Amino acid sequence: MIRPLLIELALFLAPFALYAIFLALTRSSAFDPESWSWRVIGWLTMAALLTVILSFVVIAQFGGAPPGSTYIPAHVKDGKFVPGRSE
Repeated sequence: MIRPLLIELALFLAPFALYAIFLALTRSSAFDPESWSWRVIGWLTMAALLTVILSFVVIAQFGGAPPGSTYIPAHVKDGKFVPGRSE
């Protein structure tokens, strides 16, 4: 459960990191408050939220079990744990 959370967090922080890299490459100060105006932060936040939403859509469309499959829950068979699966 922690891996999907970290992936989404990384996707959210990616636009901010790319902007900081852009500032470094253009020799602007990444620590200058004028470089991080509220307008810029707003656009970066919208880009970050759009990236996260698109990743949710991609995961929903292309992840998981194939359509029409049947889920078999985890169970114990002959004293051994059998994990859940889709068939």
